[in-house]
Amino acid sequence: MKSNITIQRFPQPVAGGHGGTLSLDSIREVYFIGIGGIGMSAVARYFHARGVTVSGYDRTSTVLTQALEAEGIPVHYTEEVMSVPSSPDLVVYTPAIPTGNKELAYCREQGMMVVKRSDVLQIISAGSFNICIAGTHGKTTITTMIAHLLRDTGYGCNAFLGGIAANYGTNFWSDPRNVCVIEADEYDRSFLKLSPDIAVITAMDADHLDIYGSGDAVEQAFIDFAGCIKPGGLLVKQHGLHRGRELKADRLLAYSLQNDQADAYAANIRMDQGSYDFDVVLTDKRIESVRLNMGGMHNVENMVAAIAVADSLGIDADLIRKAVASFKGVRRRFEYQVKNDKLVYIDDYAHHPEELRPLINGARALFPGRRCTVIFQPHLFTRTRDFVEGFAEVLDLADQVILLPIYPARELPLEGVTSEIIAEKMQHAKVSIIEKDKIMSWLQDTYKPSMNGEFGELLITAGAGDIDTLVKPFREALA
Repeated sequence: MKSNITIQRFPQPVAGGHGGTLSLDSIREVYFIGIGGIGMSAVARYFHARGVTVSGYDRTSTVLTQALEAEGIPVHYTEEVMSVPSSPDLVVYTPAIPTGNKELAYCREQGMMVVKRSDVLQIISAGSFNICIAGTHGKTTITTMIAHLLRDTGYGCNAFLGGIAANYGTNFWSDPRNVCVIEADEYDRSFLKLSPDIAVITAMDADHLDIYGSGDAVEQAFIDFAGCIKPGGLLVKQHGLHRGRELKADRLLAYSLQNDQADAYAANIRMDQGSYDFDVVLTDKRIESVRLNMGGMHNVENMVAAIAVADSLGIDADLIRKAVASFKGVRRRFEYQVKNDKLVYIDDYAHHPEELRPLINGARALFPGRRCTVIFQPHLFTRTRDFVEGFAEVLDLADQVILLPIYPARELPLEGVTSEIIAEKMQHAKVSIIEKDKIMSWLQDTYKPSMNGEFGELLITAGAGDIDTLVKPFREALA
């Protein structure tokens, strides 16, 4: 493998909101407010791996917070100032935390150094070679794919992921090589604090309109993100993006699923038992017989982008091919939970219409003839309001739909905004609204007795809220 990347360490200063700086190497204790967030937990694991004392607060206990506790990171679930450490060197919070959070207010009142997660990522990556993956859809999967390719081939990287890599059971790992693979989050414009050497932009669809106000503002933020690429850096962008020509960098590479006008694309795609075999065509070579053991045609396109990045680093094609074959996917990204002749059960994080569309279409293409049932938990009142027609349209691609109540996350209820407004606009699918605590009864009493033994069933659970807590009991009930 050829490479001209210099290996360095990260002794960078942290800028505090109340003045002063703090070297990362001098940090001995960090407290996290919202430690259970997928991005926050990755940074918490980073400090824990460095031997720093780490603790934190989150609203509810989850599989992720329980994993942090098992690793030796204390987490509490009651919002109280008595649980805040007396003198942490750094307090890190997520923008998803409500502004009225008692612990956050207390830390600021005490003059503690309080920063956002994005500020810490900015400093961690200030002295490294950075591969930053952005996009309103697909960024978690591509980030994990790239990080896996670099790790599995022996190239090496530090990884900050927005999902749990199934190969390793974590969203963070470190490596002596001073290369960071970072999921670049557009929420709150956090990604504008990063300085990529290689940037990937997957999509620029309207989202987070509570922050941006309009789709044009979302697109402009991605254009600004491209402007953060270092001189001589590479931008890997999806072919055909609206305003894609405004995405500038010293080096450009466009990728696509199958469009041969792109610089990187897949050819000769074959489906085989929920996996894909294909060739990847690059500007100067063709990597043949690549096998991806992950469902969804959109994930073939995602892997094309990841392979293009790995190839740009000079990694050998045979090593790339082997690494792709060993990739087990990302938790809650087209993740098979049950897969047999009678039932295929897939769980996915999809929470936007343009994420649900490839999920449902991809699953139906892989498993034709099966009755498709989607259980969807809308995420955020504002997103439900802003995209209600899109949700209705794409959910109509299923044969039957179960809607759970909206998961509020950081928001207060909005008058007139409920899951019913999606159901009212649907035209084709059979749709029902069921409370989350009643869904197991529906599964046992209604769904299982009606399963089609001749053609088989296709069941999908989707959403970014706490629908993930249903996955294990569903799997156990259906296996």
